[in-house]
Amino acid sequence: MVGPADNHTMEPPDTFFLVGIPGLQSSHLWLAITLTAMYTIVLLGNSLIMTVIWMDSTLREPMYCFLCVLAAVDIVMASSVVPKMVVIFFSGDGSISYNGCFIQMYFVHAATAVETGLLLAMAFDRYVAICKPLHYNRILTPQVMLGMCVAITIRAVIFMTPLSWMVSHLPFCDSKVVLHSYCEHIAVAKLACASPMPSSLYSMIGSSIIVGCDVVFIAASYNLILRAVFGLSSKNAQLKALSTCGSHVGVMALYYLPGMASIYVAWLGKGTVPLHTQVLLADLYLVIPPTLNPIIYGLRTKQIRQQTLSLLMRCLFGHPNLSS
Repeated sequence: MVGPADNHTMEPPDTFFLVGIPGLQSSHLWLAITLTAMYTIVLLGNSLIMTVIWMDSTLREPMYCFLCVLAAVDIVMASSVVPKMVVIFFSGDGSISYNGCFIQMYFVHAATAVETGLLLAMAFDRYVAICKPLHYNRILTPQVMLGMCVAITIRAVIFMTPLSWMVSHLPFCDSKVVLHSYCEHIAVAKLACASPMPSSLYSMIGSSIIVGCDVVFIAASYNLILRAVFGLSSKNAQLKALSTCGSHVGVMALYYLPGMASIYVAWLGKGTVPLHTQVLLADLYLVIPPTLNPIIYGLRTKQIRQQTLSLLMRCLFGHPNLSS
């Protein structure tokens, strides 16, 4: 049935308004200060790791290359949302243009898809290094590493392009207020006059497949790694390997648990989980891992720690070139 309303073409809004964290407006100032400190660590820590790996010719193993790419993705992921969050929390100015909202949505969700793929690649790297050390350089050649990074990026683009297209082509009503601190796709899709179910269902299924497959393969890799570690005769070697694996698993847990919880809570926790809790979960998994990754993956790695200290000494006190 065609009525008068069907002859009316709805124009997309010029601007959306992000509210920050609904119900926690009184804490916005403290959140802004905390986010500013964390974002500073993200920029300085990840930039330092990228610089050290780039400048030191001895850090050319696949692990360091993956770590360099992870640092770049962390900067992109945090930079997609944190600067705008800080503005919202400091000044209350949550306005964002229509196009800017969907650009932010695309980059932040694509970056999260790339990040989970990189965590899988790094788990595979550790598996080969510990379980097949004699074949390490033959398996993880530069061509294989490049192919893995390209495949991870293509997978993220293939996942995000249909999702962004579906949400951006929804007809939007008069409401322009996004009950979130960034343009999270479910929060934006809820403003549409049409049902957001197709895009939301696509997002949940796609995220579940991508993250589910990655987590299964990561778990399988670390299961094989632990078997190999407990087969070592040296207690020191066992403790060193367990310490490395434990820190990596900790970072992955901080990334996957809040991320998947935010997706399923938005679907299953309606009316039971407070909205500010849902938004906080979605924010945490975008900010905490990029903040901790330079510490867990970088400074806990002996070679990077040594080269970082050498670089800092050189910059601050005119220390000689980076040592090998």
